[in-house]
Amino acid sequence: MAFGINREELRRWKAEVARGEIAFLTHYWLDDRFPGCKTVTKVGCSNMEKLAAWGEKHGLKAEWIDWRKADLPHYDLFGERRDEILRKEGKEHLIW
Repeated sequence: MAFGINREELRRWKAEVARGEIAFLTHYWLDDRFPGCKTVTKVGCSNMEKLAAWGEKHGLKAEWIDWRKADLPHYDLFGERRDEILRKEGKEHLIW
């Protein structure tokens, strides 16, 4: 379950993804499969090769890309690994 974002933030992220940009969106998220994680950052891009290359740069495998919505492919990042990647990307403001 996702919460803590507004429609404008989601619209902006979807538009950036559609333009082929590497786009970041952090929101609160609860999932019993990931105890202790209260937020997730989605890193998306409609250009699959660009997204996979971005992921590889951070040690992420292309098969970890969430493809359920073909027009919004993205990595789901959470926990310490997410925080490390966001710091490397200069996106500390998304760590909360």
